[in-house]
Amino acid sequence: MTTLFCVRPRGFNIGNDTIFLALRHLLREAFDGRLNIVQVPATGAPAGELDGMGARTVHEMNLYGHGVVVGGGNIYENGQLDVDTNALRALRPPLMLFSLSHGRIYDNRHRLVRRSDSMPDDVIAALNARAALSVVRDEATLAHLRALHLDRPVLGGCPTLLIREFAQPVEVPPPDGSLLSLRHPRLMSIPLRDQARLRGVIVDLIAAMTADGFGPVRLLCHDARDVAFASSFTDVEYILSDDVYSHLSLLRSARLVVTFRLHAFLPCLSFGTPAINISYDERSSSLVKTIGMESWDIDLIRSKDVVGEVRERWTKLDRLTELRAAAQPQWDQLTNTMREQLATFAALVRDYAAEEPGAGD
Repeated sequence: MTTLFCVRPRGFNIGNDTIFLALRHLLREAFDGRLNIVQVPATGAPAGELDGMGARTVHEMNLYGHGVVVGGGNIYENGQLDVDTNALRALRPPLMLFSLSHGRIYDNRHRLVRRSDSMPDDVIAALNARAALSVVRDEATLAHLRALHLDRPVLGGCPTLLIREFAQPVEVPPPDGSLLSLRHPRLMSIPLRDQARLRGVIVDLIAAMTADGFGPVRLLCHDARDVAFASSFTDVEYILSDDVYSHLSLLRSARLVVTFRLHAFLPCLSFGTPAINISYDERSSSLVKTIGMESWDIDLIRSKDVVGEVRERWTKLDRLTELRAAAQPQWDQLTNTMREQLATFAALVRDYAAEEPGAGD
């Protein structure tokens, strides 16, 4: 059996579990099912446990790992990977960076600017110098790495585009209306005045969805930290799924999903669920553009009438079907790249494993 370490974002956000669900299946596919996966949180593990790419973690990887995958997620963007570059140089198993993203946020003048917690460029460069393969999630990330003179990374999109192939049905009572997938304003890196107006936007969206026959509307939380905000809408139910399969079942069965969460929108596209995405940073807008759905996206920060734009979209849901069909070749190209890169990684890992003492006995 092959043993891989997968260093990935872990935490409250069920979107991270959605990404890992798809990645795990792609890894099992690439390794013909003969695979052990050791999950390592990218940062913030309790004392004494492995996390990130520190000296102790790299030592464990060298002792019994055959390969290492970092991703997928927003690791470049928010610096949520602990990296000891000295230990990284000592890593022996093949390393793959998979579906990582880097995006800018809006400042108080509504200009896209670098995040204050972005991974330092020298760390990004060190990771890519050590990696045998590097797959980025979206066009903005690829442009950022090219600006750092990193030529090997390739564009692969997000594995959640394939989630329909992997999500197993579970016994979750389907919503009899629509979902509005939200995020707590304090968790959104947006200007304060836009945080302040977000509640009013959501109230108006609920009213419009109800008036136009998409009710009842329920609020969908991706993160336990969203619940305080969702519960403030006292006349609207909220849902917090406690596992990724029930979360995906809700998205698959909803009549309509209006979402501020990228990893509600992508699964909906995969399932064919009618969905409307509202972006508020480059991380989201760049990936939506990368998958050919830019004309369907709505920019929360720059839009003069978010509710009006959302309403216009749901009156033209046939257009969404047309856009999905037109974008399918783009999705196929991205997913083929992911699978090809993983197949190459699997070959490197097998070669490394074959060098172990006794491997040929």
